[in-house]
Amino acid sequence: MKITGIAIIRNAILNDFPVVEAISSILPVVDEMIVSIDKGEDDTDVLIRSIQSDKLKIVYSTWDMSLREGGRVYALETDKVKSHVSADTDWIFYIQADEVIHEKYHSVIRQTAERYKDNKRVEGLLFQYLHFYGTYDYVGDSRKWYTHEVRIIRNDPSISSYKDAQGFRRGEEKLNVVPVAAEVYHYGWVKSPEQMKKKIVNILGFYSNDDSGIEEYKNQGEVFDFNEFESIRLFKQTHPAVMQNRIQQKNWHVELDVNRKKLTVKEQVLRFIEKLTGVRLFAFKNYKIIRP
Repeated sequence: MKITGIAIIRNAILNDFPVVEAISSILPVVDEMIVSIDKGEDDTDVLIRSIQSDKLKIVYSTWDMSLREGGRVYALETDKVKSHVSADTDWIFYIQADEVIHEKYHSVIRQTAERYKDNKRVEGLLFQYLHFYGTYDYVGDSRKWYTHEVRIIRNDPSISSYKDAQGFRRGEEKLNVVPVAAEVYHYGWVKSPEQMKKKIVNILGFYSNDDSGIEEYKNQGEVFDFNEFESIRLFKQTHPAVMQNRIQQKNWHVELDVNRKKLTVKEQVLRFIEKLTGVRLFAFKNYKIIRP
């Protein structure tokens, strides 16, 4: 069985993406790692080349910023790096620049991929998500955060990245997937208030061709207000080993009240049902879970 990892990245330093940690976190799982770099406006190229692994293969791409509406350029770049995967690969492991896999899940990921390698009904593996918020101590747990997404797909040219590269589809058809007992640690909202503000300004440019909204947001202040959350909880477990240096180097302080909730009555009812049954009603699912 061969698993190839893929990732795309641009301006990793300007946006403070933990991309080195993201790539490093799946290197023990994959047999090859293909990273597509747009040199952008910083030294992302140097940063990626600092990763010491003979599995690493770097390719280059120039992102077409005229195709940024709705984040489309993310999907196009994901499909481009996917096209570099060799035909002898069974599974493709897609990791985003702010997503990290805990080492405790490496074995189960390989085992699950091996189990379904020859079952062509299974087109992808579905991961659970933890969305960290503000610091490494808090996890967002309101319904605004997606709880699952596909990160391993079969090496099939007819499968492509969907919308802003959140997941994958075959044309407009959702993929048939099975859950893998592993979580993705999403660190996209863990930054200093100043860096978070800058990142949002930069990312907004990938979702609209109209810059007026970006200018309006910039004028609302120089820092991001992490108190504008619906619901969070404390994280009391361990972070991936590859994240330890970054965690130790954290140079900002954000203290949030986990008891404060900003939920409508409807959200409170749906939240209660989810906690009682484990089922998230009316949630968007970009996949079809099957029992092979």
